[in-house]
Amino acid sequence: MINRELIRIKVVQLTYAYYQNGNKNIDTAEKELFFSLSKAYDLYNYLLLLIVDITREERRRIEIATQRAQREGTEVPSQKFVYNKFAGQLEENKMLNEFVESQKLTWADDIEFVRKLCNQIESSEDYKEYMNTAESDYETDRELWRKLYKLFILNNPDLDSLLEEKSLYWNDDKEVVDTFVLKTIKRFEADNKNKQELLPEYADEEDKDFARKLFRATILNADQYQHYLSDASRNWDFSRLAYMDIVIMQIAIAEMLTFPNIPASVTINEFVDLAKLYSTSRSGGYINGMLDSIAHFFVDNGMMMKTLRNKESK
Repeated sequence: MINRELIRIKVVQLTYAYYQNGNKNIDTAEKELFFSLSKAYDLYNYLLLLIVDITREERRRIEIATQRAQREGTEVPSQKFVYNKFAGQLEENKMLNEFVESQKLTWADDIEFVRKLCNQIESSEDYKEYMNTAESDYETDRELWRKLYKLFILNNPDLDSLLEEKSLYWNDDKEVVDTFVLKTIKRFEADNKNKQELLPEYADEEDKDFARKLFRATILNADQYQHYLSDASRNWDFSRLAYMDIVIMQIAIAEMLTFPNIPASVTINEFVDLAKLYSTSRSGGYINGMLDSIAHFFVDNGMMMKTLRNKESK
């Protein structure tokens, strides 16, 4: 689950924090980096668990409504939503249950938030349409939850505030983690039952090594990288650049020089996007020009063997 996009985000955050921290210990900082990444995986499982707890709350409501209907001799409410085939499979999922148990994750302390989500779901047109359709199959049940997730969990300010209170990491992580949750829902297959695989924390050891090498190269070669930046910014007052711009470009240089299989254009594009997210409104264009110039310097001087865009063709 933890991919290179998320790793780059975390390396930017932790490198910036490293320089702001008076006690600069790279081993401690590296542990913080991996702890931060592990919290993103906690969030992934926590958001999947939210689907389960919404279903459980709805099941509790249906049980109460059913008992009332039986006492009063009125029509018993439909159990279609509370026995949604996808949600039921997720509730029984071995990987999720083992992780939730090991990390002691629970929505019990935020049951009022869960109930508010239930009210919103029950009022939605997607829910009403689903409940009014007599027939259902696994794909329909699974697709309903993809829709509900996008509608009520994907961009939810109340949820964002709640998550931020629980972990300083989670608010920054949620946008990326949401994409993994939606990917997971789409990948579920009925035949896999409770053994359906969730996304692993790391796809392979290579991604974990990428995080470690990128962070260490950034810190250990900082003086040399900043020298390249200073040379490339002769027409700018280097001391007046936004500090985050310097951090982002320093990490981009580390990636270009440390990972020969990653195209320079990919590195530049990724860090330009991060600059737009974390720095000033003008940072993206400036960083794009700086990194492009530095990349050509590396190639021209035999420091990097990568194909670059032709400057005249841009």
